[in-house]
Amino acid sequence: MSEVSFKGHKIKPEIIKSNYHRKALLFKNKIISVLGETGVGVDDIELDFNGMEVKKAKASVTWYFDGNMLYYENNSQEKYVENLYVVFKVIEGEVELLKSRKKSLMDFIEEFREDDGLEEKRREAREFFGLDYTTNDFELVDKKYKELAKSLHPDMPNGDVEKFKQLNHHHKILKRELM
Repeated sequence: MSEVSFKGHKIKPEIIKSNYHRKALLFKNKIISVLGETGVGVDDIELDFNGMEVKKAKASVTWYFDGNMLYYENNSQEKYVENLYVVFKVIEGEVELLKSRKKSLMDFIEEFREDDGLEEKRREAREFFGLDYTTNDFELVDKKYKELAKSLHPDMPNGDVEKFKQLNHHHKILKRELM
């Protein structure tokens, strides 16, 4: 499988064909270890996967750092354990940028900061695009975005500045979730 870009990091997704639970536990421990390098304690990390390793499910991790709730999820792969691998690789890449001082602490926090009511905002964004709330296909979201952008752009005869701003806001929310 070829490399895919997640949050600017080129990652070759790992196809896992056996030992799902063991590998999920390995990735969980690696995530905890990498976040520990930034000073995050084990008790400040939430990552649960009981019985989901082989199922099609998104992998996510939440951690508390410097008074902020930080979060990252991925749902682009076929199995939970493969999504967890991507989550690990993205966090590992971001921590490396932080350690090498190529990324500031504030930029690191902003990269993963979780907004209150984010699930509701994601639902609203999908509704704005006319999509089902379970849609996780970013290519479809992007296609809808381009269609709507053509009609809502302020330079178009029926353009609407406010709706165009909403369109861009909703696209940004879904892009952050799905990319």
